[in-house]
Amino acid sequence: MTLRLSSRAVIRPFVLNSRGLATATHLPKMKRGPTGIVLLNMGGPSTIPEVYDFLYRLFADRDLIPLGRYQETLARFIAWRRTPKIEHHYEEIGGGSPIRKWSEFQATEMCKRLDKLSPETAPHKGYVAFRYAKPLTAETLNQMQQDGVKRAIAFTQYPQYSCSTTGSSLNELWKVTKSLDPNSEIKWSVIDRWPTHSGLVKTFAQLIKDKLNEYDPEVRDKVILLFSAHSLPMSVVNRGDPYPAEVAATAYGVMSELKFTNPYRLVWQSQVGPSAWLGAQTSDTVKSLVRKGQTNIILVPIAFTSDHIETLHELDLEIIKETKVEGIKRAESLNGQPMFIDALADVVHNHLKDGAVASNQYPMQCPMCTKEVCSNSRRFFLSQ
Repeated sequence: MTLRLSSRAVIRPFVLNSRGLATATHLPKMKRGPTGIVLLNMGGPSTIPEVYDFLYRLFADRDLIPLGRYQETLARFIAWRRTPKIEHHYEEIGGGSPIRKWSEFQATEMCKRLDKLSPETAPHKGYVAFRYAKPLTAETLNQMQQDGVKRAIAFTQYPQYSCSTTGSSLNELWKVTKSLDPNSEIKWSVIDRWPTHSGLVKTFAQLIKDKLNEYDPEVRDKVILLFSAHSLPMSVVNRGDPYPAEVAATAYGVMSELKFTNPYRLVWQSQVGPSAWLGAQTSDTVKSLVRKGQTNIILVPIAFTSDHIETLHELDLEIIKETKVEGIKRAESLNGQPMFIDALADVVHNHLKDGAVASNQYPMQCPMCTKEVCSNSRRFFLSQ
């Protein structure tokens, strides 16, 4: 379904620029208060006691895991059943998710660079808004209001767009804004995707090179690169979600930077529940390759911007450690890599220069999507 915009005031500002990825809708320059840069992410429980609430919010989100008319009841039950196991997983990686630590570090360091790159929009203040863990979107918006923010950028930390991740986060931001900022005193724009940004691609490529250097030179160019991303239910894929294509674009961009020196595949992790999910699964792929005698493998978390349970537990412990094959390794996550922080700042700097409300891909919903919340949140952000 294509988004229908009934107001000419919304349609009139859309002017496509030559980059083909941005809609040049220019916003008024706001001089009051800092420019807020809000990093959007699912988040993760920073401590063990936060696990149940995190899981409940996760399974209650219809944008991510549609469970039908009894979604809330089922979400509470699934969260209750899974909490002990997931608490144990977080204990095994140090007692909680490091994603908040890394997100806040990235936001702070990015804004230091932005103050130099874009003094006309300075000072820049970084915020973190998580979908399922603290700081939740409402908490972040409250803090922004206290700080006097009047101009803000919602910056997704999912480089590849999915309605289950970026879409869900923006839907939540719209709902919270309706409640806490009904007069729209904060003017928003959106960085809704950045899968092929050169800084992102170059950082991934460098981290892969660093890991390849740990292998003997005679086998180095035969090491298989498995780009692993969080999977999606096929019901989401089949309604036209762009995520698989955008993840593939990132992987191809990285391989181009590496000049295709190694064989590679794109695989998918973190399937939940009995329904069909996008494959091949990362764990199954590793087992199959090992059975065939291909034991030099690098796992690359291509859709994650920092370490969290999917890298530290699922990849490192459930796959690499349990497989007990010396040649299976993981490329380091983006975390606090200076090149990656430079990339974050560059994405925002270009967004500020362009004056774009969002990319020109954002107005289009998934072709088979019928959710009003997706239409309404898009209409809100595009009207800014």
